[in-house]
Amino acid sequence: MRYQISHTTHYTYTQSVFLSNHVLRLRPRSDAHQTLHHFAIDITPTPELLSEQIDLFGGSCLGLWFANKKTSDLKIQTYSEIETHCTQPFQYLIEPWATTLPIDYSSSVLNSLMPYFHGALALPVAANVLELAHEVLHEVDHNLSFFLTTLTQYIYNRCTYVVREKGSPLPSGITWQAKQGTCRDFVVLFMDACRAVGIAARFVSGYQEGDPDQEMHDLHAWAEVYVPGGGWRGFDPTHGLAVSDRHVALAVGVSPQQATPVTGSLREGQMVQSNLTTQITVKRLD
Repeated sequence: MRYQISHTTHYTYTQSVFLSNHVLRLRPRSDAHQTLHHFAIDITPTPELLSEQIDLFGGSCLGLWFANKKTSDLKIQTYSEIETHCTQPFQYLIEPWATTLPIDYSSSVLNSLMPYFHGALALPVAANVLELAHEVLHEVDHNLSFFLTTLTQYIYNRCTYVVREKGSPLPSGITWQAKQGTCRDFVVLFMDACRAVGIAARFVSGYQEGDPDQEMHDLHAWAEVYVPGGGWRGFDPTHGLAVSDRHVALAVGVSPQQATPVTGSLREGQMVQSNLTTQITVKRLD
């Protein structure tokens, strides 16, 4: 698939402010699953310095430093043209030693994946999420591939999607108890259940094609898990499916915060309120 994507992020403030440093993760990845053909960005006010960077996970990010001038808003507009390639999300062979959970990793692989087993804060998994993970594990007789697809369907079939435009993802135990949440809530739930049985998982932010008749879209989130023999593979519990060529990834992280498209702050000592609006359009070109 080939897509044209426009994304506007607009912060307005109740009074003029001094902007501190910001980091943008708005440039789509270019890798085995997608190719970025064109990218442009427009930022108002114009930063004093822009720095193209590579983040902890190999993704592109842009550092911004602003001049010592006040502004009443910050507007970031991006335009991307990207081609996705993953038409067969299960076109791989799992290594024979990894088909059954728990996976018997070699020490070198285990050390490389360690952050993805525990998350950024290494918090314990909630009891009800552990119960979910082991229920699915028992149902699929410890089969790795079936665990991933079944867990995706469990969350999709048993939870209701709700809109919550702002805020961090809820703890997975709260989401599973309420059986409702946003896409980012479902991703954290999926990741915690995977980690509970020894599957490395990470958070992905990006875009999803959605309804082609729908003009406006929202930023989306899904999970990637490391499958020996398949590499990092995406699963979208909000839609109940494996990620294919209808998803466009922006950024990944061990935690949702590390994949946030825009991070930054105001200078210290400024007591103001802000309002965030976003506009996203995703147009298929073929």
